Amino acid sequence: MGEPVFDKRDQLDTVAAGLLEGERIIAVYDAIGVGTGFLGLTDLRVVLQDNSFAGKRTAITSIPYGRISSVSFVADRNVLGRFASSGRIAVTVGTAVHEVAFRGDDKARHAHDVILRYLTRP
Repeated sequence: MGEPVFDKRDQLDTVAAGLLEGERIIAVYDAIGVGTGFLGLTDLRVVLQDNSFAGKRTAITSIPYGRISSVSFVADRNVLGRFASSGRIAVTVGTAVHEVAFRGDDKARHAHDVILRYLTRP
């Protein structure tokens, strides 16, 4: 595993500040849209920054890979009924679904594939 991929240094620093001993960052991607500030991926968990708490509060949520039941691409259908490319993923944890929109399909694909790799490990 090489150096982490990231969009914004301050987001990378936020994830780095909360690492457990021996934990390594894979990527930290800026999220767009209401609520989510970023999605971080480490070798142990997914880290989400949620900016939608009442009173202008922010939450940093850690989701161990073992608690995630699925990861999905979220795409809109175009007028011909085909799926359009998607810069969004959804991570399901219990009954909660965390949807994240990225700045580019390639970042969504990378996040999806990292999570899927950890979900399918024996």
